[in-house]
Amino acid sequence: MEAIHQTIERTFREESGRVLAALISYLNDFDLAEDAFQDALIVALEKWPQDGRPANPGAWITTTARNRAIDRIRRRKSLAQKQPQLVQFTQSPAEPDEIEMESIPDERLKLIFTCCHPALSLEAQVALTLRTLGGLETAEIANAFLVPVPTMAQRLVRAKRKIQQAGIPYRVPPIDLLPERLNAVLTTLYLIFNEGYNASSGDAHIRQELSSEAIRLAHILNELLADDPNLTEDAEALGLLALMLLHDARRPARLGETGELILLERQDRRLWNQEQIVVGTAVLHRALAKKQPGPYQIQAAIAALHDQATAPQETDWPQIAALYEALQRYTTSPVVVLNWAVAVAMAEGPMRGLALLDELAEAGTLDHYHFFHAARADLLRRAGFRDQAHDAYTIALDLCQNAVEKRFLRRRLAELGSEK
Repeated sequence: MEAIHQTIERTFREESGRVLAALISYLNDFDLAEDAFQDALIVALEKWPQDGRPANPGAWITTTARNRAIDRIRRRKSLAQKQPQLVQFTQSPAEPDEIEMESIPDERLKLIFTCCHPALSLEAQVALTLRTLGGLETAEIANAFLVPVPTMAQRLVRAKRKIQQAGIPYRVPPIDLLPERLNAVLTTLYLIFNEGYNASSGDAHIRQELSSEAIRLAHILNELLADDPNLTEDAEALGLLALMLLHDARRPARLGETGELILLERQDRRLWNQEQIVVGTAVLHRALAKKQPGPYQIQAAIAALHDQATAPQETDWPQIAALYEALQRYTTSPVVVLNWAVAVAMAEGPMRGLALLDELAEAGTLDHYHFFHAARADLLRRAGFRDQAHDAYTIALDLCQNAVEKRFLRRRLAELGSEK
């Protein structure tokens, strides 16, 4: 019984983005769509153990959630006011309007553009889209923005309320308004990919369904920008696609046979997807040729330098450090500063990196970010300060929410203990 429940939960997690996109488009109501989705999960927990997993679980979930939404509307006190809506839902097909779909050729991407309305702040746009369409939990979104979970939950509530109070329509904006929403859409796809590439919590280190979906949507977005006569191919959109492809190419080597985490310097580079690296590099060159630099292109260039090194000692760390320094001109994220400090350490020695991390620690913005403490622990280990490294690894372990990374950190702690 436990196995089927785990299968149900995994299936709903994998299908949540697609199903919620369809439900929101159909119901024009975020909260109702989410409630109906949860109702469908309860029904699945009752029926799937007896009837088995449906052949098309996504369609089953969508249909069940749609029916539950209609039931919820019927139970509301203002039934007379909801009667026209009921007639529309029960008589009209669930598919989105064909005219709307002509401008954006994918329903999920269409809903992302819809959520990224300029009436909301950029952070609210991205957070709401990640929650409802990206399939990310509130805790995962909070981790991406480096804020407490209650803070992010409140922001999501306010964003939904703002949409309702402002009467923001649930429809695709005209083509000429798409560019003003592009930055939020790119940020959303970037964070969806990141959560898939390095899951912030749970038992899996890689959530491939999220990474693959982000790459797929980035492909569609770039095709839309390139093919529509009223739009222009965007260097940063290309840079984001290149970034995703170049990182994802290393996925086959990131976990060992028993599921253990393998850091970049220990990976078997023969397992990297060379064909994908070639494609990603070509997309990056196309972006750079436009001579419109931006943060995604810089990050893609960093990924390309890693992918080009056939051995760890061949990695061009000085160039990577220089690129991270350039990236700081586009973003104030302390995570970028962290990555820059690590790159400097690899280029100039661990003591130089530790000095930069000490400066970063004074701000306190990464006190609860386990990667900061893990990076500091690694540099302390490389510098020979084993006791301090042990303490830093312990802090990282306490903060980490991912089971695979926890096992890695415990292994590091055990190695330090055996060296004493």
